[in-house]
Amino acid sequence: MNKAQAQLVFVPIPVMGHLVSTVEVAKLLLTRDHRLSITVLVLELPLTNSKVQNYVESVQDSSSTLSNRLRFIDLSKDGSELFDLSSFFERQKPNVKDAVLKITQSESSVDSPRLAGFVLDMFCTPMIDVANEFGVPSYFFCTSGAAFLGFVLYEQKIHDEAEFDAIQFKDSDTELLVPCLINPFPARSTPSAMLNKERLPYLRNAARRFREAKGIIVNTFLELESHAIESFETPPLYPVGPILNVELDGRNSHQEIMQWLDDQPVASVVFLCFGSMGSFGEDQLKEIACALEHSGHRFLWSVRRPPPPGKQAFPTDYEDPQEVLPEGFLERTAAVGKVIGWAPQVAILAHPAIGGFVSHCGWNSVLESIWFGVPIATWPIYAEQQFNAFEMVIELGLAVEIKMDYSKESGMIVNCDEIERGIRCLMENDSEKRKKVKEMSEKSRMALIEGRR
Repeated sequence: MNKAQAQLVFVPIPVMGHLVSTVEVAKLLLTRDHRLSITVLVLELPLTNSKVQNYVESVQDSSSTLSNRLRFIDLSKDGSELFDLSSFFERQKPNVKDAVLKITQSESSVDSPRLAGFVLDMFCTPMIDVANEFGVPSYFFCTSGAAFLGFVLYEQKIHDEAEFDAIQFKDSDTELLVPCLINPFPARSTPSAMLNKERLPYLRNAARRFREAKGIIVNTFLELESHAIESFETPPLYPVGPILNVELDGRNSHQEIMQWLDDQPVASVVFLCFGSMGSFGEDQLKEIACALEHSGHRFLWSVRRPPPPGKQAFPTDYEDPQEVLPEGFLERTAAVGKVIGWAPQVAILAHPAIGGFVSHCGWNSVLESIWFGVPIATWPIYAEQQFNAFEMVIELGLAVEIKMDYSKESGMIVNCDEIERGIRCLMENDSEKRKKVKEMSEKSRMALIEGRR
């Protein structure tokens, strides 16, 4: 095999929802072009947990064919316990610069690959300054969809030109005409990420810096978001999705869950899972339990314990979920349902017993559900998920709604009847949405066939 001639430096955010798709993009590039080598710089956030390190180690162990062209460098932990995006990445710039300097110094021999550019997570925009110091181009990798990226750029532009502030309209009936959307966008569905007064200025500044990039790589595909993709002019947009790690298998590590699914009829189970940061208080859990019991559908439900109030941490598993569920619920539903903690989501969605997915609408989860042809009922919680829910329900017609404008900060309780209606609609066997999702599933798989990009 020829030696690599050019090297890229990837700087992802080290949270699983961003890191996995970033590494999958890196692996895809290396598979398609043997002239490349890639170094992934792994920063350590205050919230970084053991799953990140375990994932990096598993990639290093399993990528033997790419091991000489894909490497990871752990950067020193940031000393601050407070997580503020802007200050964190500013503090990390010297560390990234030193790491890249060592890479370029090791390239002094004639046979070493030259530094060709940076690929930065969409939230790592300060690192474009480091790339500029080395005189190489930057590309951003957007782990969200093209429509959300377009909405971020739109909000920043009208803020700068007309002093528009999304926060002012969050509780109004205002509808926005956004170039990347066919349908008017209700201000009530403005995503949580853009309603945070501390983080919104950073997001706007990130949008300004996107325009400095050589291009933006997006985890989407043309057949899914054709209008949004075609609405972009500059910088160039490169849809490379769906980028997923669908080879993760929970059968060995979660045998009890997979065995239970093996015993269920095809497409009979509704799966409820709300992402790595998703959790609910006891009052909301009781409403979900009521809805599941009344619906009569078989279910697999991932229930996580919220972190203590005011603490930035990941949800954890309950030792005994019965303590937060209605009395007798587990006994009454034992024949049709199973309550679990952390869920091997990809393995579950891939199982033929799954007939519907009540989801927080994280973009990775959206793409996974499409890939496996499993329709979604939307229940967004944080980040850009409210926007994704709107896009799936209204813009693309690929999901049913439980809620589109829910946010954890609102304190809203979604009642049993509303949840039950959503589940019943989701699990209709012959619905048009189910057919559309199956068709889009086929298109998502076609998009990965070499030569179609």
